[in-house]
Amino acid sequence: MASRISLKSKGKTSAKPSKGSEERSVAQSFKEWSTWALKKAKVVTQYGFIPLVIIICMNLEPKP
Repeated sequence: MASRISLKSKGKTSAKPSKGSEERSVAQSFKEWSTWALKKAKVVTQYGFIPLVIIICMNLEPKP
């Protein structure tokens, strides 16, 4: 079997990408950003909920 030669370059290219690959790149970037943001929001929610409840309860008027 003959080996295939790939013409795809690796890394950044100086030529302007076609519209299809640019849209794909934007979609991929949005997907990566949204995944990162949701992971960070999950951590903030998990570690911030109980302290928030404690702070709110400590500032309520009917104190013991």
